[in-house]
Order: sequence, then C-alpha cells, then structure tokens
Amino acid sequence: MKATGIVRRIDDLGRIVIPKEIRRTMRIHEGDPLEIFTESNGTVIFKKYSPIGELGEFASQYAESLSKTAGIPACITDKDNVIAVSGVPKKELREKKVSGDLERVMASKTVFVANPGDKTIRILDENDQYGAGVVAPIVFDGDSIGSVIFLADSSSKLGELESKLAETAAGFLGKTIE
Repeated sequence: MKATGIVRRIDDLGRIVIPKEIRRTMRIHEGDPLEIFTESNGTVIFKKYSPIGELGEFASQYAESLSKTAGIPACITDKDNVIAVSGVPKKELREKKVSGDLERVMASKTVFVANPGDKTIRILDENDQYGAGVVAPIVFDGDSIGSVIFLADSSSKLGELESKLAETAAGFLGKTIE
C-alpha cells in the first residue's frame, strides 16, 4: 500500500470524500461502484468493483472462442483494464489500463468499426502496437461496463460479420452480469 499523506474526516452521516486528485488518477467517476475490504489491523481498502472482472475464467474462455471463430485476436475489457485476451501474447495486454480513446468509445455505447486504411483505436495508452478494429461496448443497466474488441491493424478488413459477432458477444456478456 502507498501512503498519500491525505487525511479526511468522516462526516456525521458516515461519509468520506475521496480527493479529486485520487479520483482522477484512479479513474473513479461519480456513480462508480467501490468494493470495501477490511483487515483485522483496522485497515480499510476501497477497490473499484468490476462486474466483468468477476467473470474471470469465463471471460478468458469466451475471448478464446471469439478469436477462434473470427480468426483474429480478441479481447474483453472492463471500464479500466483488459480482462481477457486471445490470439496475442497475454502478458502484453492483460490487466493493463485501457486508453482514453477506448474509454470514450465505450462511453458512447455504440459499436466502432475501423474502415480499411483508417486508423484503429489504441487499446492501451502506453503501447500503440495493438489497435482495435471493432469495439462493442458491454452495457448493463444502462451503463457501459466494458467492451468486446477485435484487434486489427490499418490493413485489416473487418466488416459487418465481425461487428455483429462482437455486438452479440457484448450483449451476451451484459445479460450474463444480470
């Protein structure tokens, strides 16, 4: 654990304010669910809750199935991190923070498909080796909670089939969360 040096008091209703700098750094937005952990020594830990992350092994198997069916690399993300990867080395993408561009596509709640020759969406900010040719946001209870992605480069030709496959997968995962 890393100390921040910030001290906050609990108000009379039992609330505590998470400082803006920490919310920005940790990508915590209004309405985001936080999971609370406690330890016997009095430590309280708040962790962003990820319903997609709870699917774990299922998400990995689903990404594997998508990749084999489409014949191209696939991954599944929650709002912040890559959860499952198939078709490329897992260590390069798995559990890494998603890019701001990908966050914006997820927030739009619409399927993104890169046209041949167009620039793909970077999956990670720090590594532009992998781009998303198709992004289908996973929507649960009206909120975007993640995405199903088919990886591509500018020469890849992804079309309606890949778009519909990703959209169907995203819809299925959204229903699975329910």
